[in-house]
This record gives sequence, structure tokens and C-alpha cells, in this order.
Amino acid sequence: MGGVGRNYALRESASLFLARVSRCAAMTQFPELKEQAVVITGGANGIGAATVRAFHRQGARVFFCDKDTESGAKLAGELGANVLFTPVDLMSEHEILAWTKTIKTSAKVIHALVNNAAWDPRIPFLETTTQQWDDLFALNVRAYFLMARECAPAMTRGSSIMNFSSVTFYNTPPQMVAYVATKGAVIGFTRCLAREIGPRGVRVNCISPGWVFTERQLRDYLTPESKKLIEERQCVPEYIQPSEIANVVLFLASDLSAAITGQEILADRGWEHS
Repeated sequence: MGGVGRNYALRESASLFLARVSRCAAMTQFPELKEQAVVITGGANGIGAATVRAFHRQGARVFFCDKDTESGAKLAGELGANVLFTPVDLMSEHEILAWTKTIKTSAKVIHALVNNAAWDPRIPFLETTTQQWDDLFALNVRAYFLMARECAPAMTRGSSIMNFSSVTFYNTPPQMVAYVATKGAVIGFTRCLAREIGPRGVRVNCISPGWVFTERQLRDYLTPESKKLIEERQCVPEYIQPSEIANVVLFLASDLSAAITGQEILADRGWEHS
């Protein structure tokens, strides 16, 4: 089979698997999330959009932000009631403060915060500028800190904060030194924050996804070589879908995970071990 044929077959296989995962996700129910306020950053595409959809299916009130105004508005319009999109530049403390103030005025109590938004550029280390380094930490770490600091006062016993790290912290790919450094920082931030606000009954956990096949990944990176890598490294050699990561988020926001805090969950089909 030629290269084009192989790529088509891989994409077709991924599409069929995605359909199966979506059907399973639709059956998962967490009644304790109904009418609860949930805040999600970077919710317009990929894992973020899947997470917005997942909480919406549970009947939660979803507040999400993104810089992609078109995709965010389209998703909110599609889902309708109880989903509110706000364009926010998470590099701006002023915009974060304004957005979270609006949420707290509307919701009073925040049940879950999902710090999902991040940037993952490929930059050779010796070519990395100070500005690029600072920008990555501003979005991938400082924004998590600001969102948690502003949302935590509105969180009560049983509430949950979920931060996103990455499997790259363990497999350390080249040209991602700055990105991996931010993801290591997220793990440390999660562990220490869980200790500090735990006495209030608020849990803090971290999710480190493996290679998740979002639309962008399917379009730009799904090749016979990447398929071989997945087959060799993952314990279960199937493509991870955004909806599966969203289900991990639902679990960590639900009462089923009441005993879990300060932890990192590697959602990578066994690619690495922490």
C-alpha cells in the first residue's frame, strides 16, 4: 500500500475508534456534577473542547475561555444553555482577573477548575530566546497559578482543581526543553497546592496525557512512523482520543475520586510510568 493509502487507512481506523469512544463517553453519568459551575481554560479545541462537551452532558454550568474566538463561539452556540464562552488572553493577568470576577459573580460557588490551556512549540534549545521562555511559563504555569488563586476562594468542600501536565515530562523529546520545563513545574505546583488547600476540602490533581489524537494531530502528525511509535511504546496500542482524557477529568471532578489529591495521572495507555 502506498503512502497515501496507508495514511488514509490510519485515519479511517482512528475515526472508527473515535466513534466507539464517543459512544462510551456519552453513557458515563456523574449526577453530582449537575448544575455545578465548572471553569475550563483553552476550551475551544482539542482536549479542552472535549472537556466542555463532557461537562455539558453532565448538566454542569460550563464557563470556558480561549483566544480562538471563532471556535469558542461556535462551540458555545452549538451546546446552547449553560455554556458560556469568553475570549480571554491568559497571558494577561488583567483579563484573567476580569473573567474570574464575572464567573464568581454569576456562579457564587465553583465546583471544578480545569487548567487545560497550554502552548507546545518545537524550539531548538540553543535558539530559544528569553522572551519565548518567559512566554511559555506565563501561559503554561503562571496562568494556572492565577486561575487557581482567583477560583479557590469560591471553592468549597468537594471542589476540585485539575491541572494539565504532559507525558513529555518523562520521554523528554528534543526541541521541547522550555515546554517540558513548564510541565514539570505544573506537577510541582499541583502537589504543593493540594497540601496547602486540602484542609478546606478542595482537591488538586494533575493529568499528564500521552499522544492524544486531536483534529490537529490527525491532520499534521498521523503517519506510518507515528503509528509504529505508538505500537512500540504504548501498552495498549490504540489512539488516545480527547474524549477519553475528558472522562479522566470528569472522574477527578466527581465524588468517585474523593480520596485522590496531590496526584498525577498518566493518561497515556502505559507509554511511561511516573
